[in-house]
Amino acid sequence: MAAAEESAAQLTGGCPIVIDMVGDLTRNVDEVEYDPRHVSIGPYHRIRNPALARDGEKFRSLRAVLSAASADMKLEVYLGELARLEDRARRCYAHSFDDFGSEEFLRMLLLDGCYLLTRFGGAVEAGRRRNGAATANGHAQGAYHGGGSSAAAGGADKLEAVAVVRDVFYLAENQIPFFIVEKIHQLTVLDGGASAADDIAEFVRKLLRKQQYSVAKPAVGPAPGPGNLLHLVHMHFRPSVPLYPTGSKVTGGQVGRWRTAAEYHFAGVKLRSRPLGSNGARCILDVKLDSGGGVLEIPCLSIDAETWRLLRNLVALEQRNPEATGSHVTAYCVFMSQVACTHIDVELLSRRGIIVHGLGNDGEVARCFADLCKGVVFSPDDPSCNYLKTACQTLEKRFRSRPRRWMAWLGQKYFRNPWLAIGLAAAAVGLVCTVVQAVYSVLSYRQAAR
Repeated sequence: MAAAEESAAQLTGGCPIVIDMVGDLTRNVDEVEYDPRHVSIGPYHRIRNPALARDGEKFRSLRAVLSAASADMKLEVYLGELARLEDRARRCYAHSFDDFGSEEFLRMLLLDGCYLLTRFGGAVEAGRRRNGAATANGHAQGAYHGGGSSAAAGGADKLEAVAVVRDVFYLAENQIPFFIVEKIHQLTVLDGGASAADDIAEFVRKLLRKQQYSVAKPAVGPAPGPGNLLHLVHMHFRPSVPLYPTGSKVTGGQVGRWRTAAEYHFAGVKLRSRPLGSNGARCILDVKLDSGGGVLEIPCLSIDAETWRLLRNLVALEQRNPEATGSHVTAYCVFMSQVACTHIDVELLSRRGIIVHGLGNDGEVARCFADLCKGVVFSPDDPSCNYLKTACQTLEKRFRSRPRRWMAWLGQKYFRNPWLAIGLAAAAVGLVCTVVQAVYSVLSYRQAAR
């Protein structure tokens, strides 16, 4: 029982992340990106859409957890331990939920926490190994734990697994505090071992690596640890290295909007794809600009049906918790929403391998980018919020340089085609010869006149 009686100092502190409803200005752009479709976690959508509570599945998860726990770990013990955390859990929500009585609130936390653990945590497996049990009350484990299982063999199971991942990991409103999940894990696995954060973080790393969003391995514990599952995902999205080389100058001037990719291309900026896992790039936020501002490297963004949902909810998380999370994802989304806001930009970035998508056309992708940050509050002039500020200033300076734009125009118009380049060189030689001939003719005439 030593682990179950962990000190109150570790489990009853403040909540690192506040869970709140997404603001109307942002939500109204595309409301479905913030709502669960398969299962509700936490109070917000349990109230708004009771049909998504799926208490039948969650009771099966609860039975699986109880069967994996030691014999003296009864339901009353779990409820008693969670009751000690109720006030802290309520403080993690922006709303008080006065209509939720204590018993109902604790029941929700226990059911949701058990559901998440049996889907993605290792508590049930650890309990089975300790107890020598082959099954946990017949409860099938989730398809995504440990990289997949036979439960996802059928098409329906795979669709359900994808829907569960989307609802519990990607939605800002559909969350419970992570210390609830951790506490249930500790009560179930009394002999130590990996924490719930470590088990679930391993799944998140595999998921994000497969989707080519991040290859980072952030530390997820001990305190403060993740605030909820979306925050755990967010911990994998941080710029890994300084954007600009050491010794660069960050000016205090104001930052305007980014130019489009086509405009930077016209100004002679080379746009390149930056592979993850090489040269320090660990996630899609690792944009790199060379010291002269002539080469902009952007990690490839592979766009699928869930990309916009993930980015929008990560931004919503940062909007509500700027001090705890920073604004790096918001800065990246502002950057992409302005650089790739027309179909011409998306087409150019696709040719460069920076954007990969399977949507209907480039215009559809551009519209999604253009709407990505509507209703978002962001300060581009604050370096602590905008890690791309220096890059924006450097690229703007290069864009405003007329000689460089002229040289870039000549290079793009004439020097890409070797025959045009040869013709232009021949014309230049002919012009020089003509000028020399004219000079000699004038000089000869003046000498003859004397």
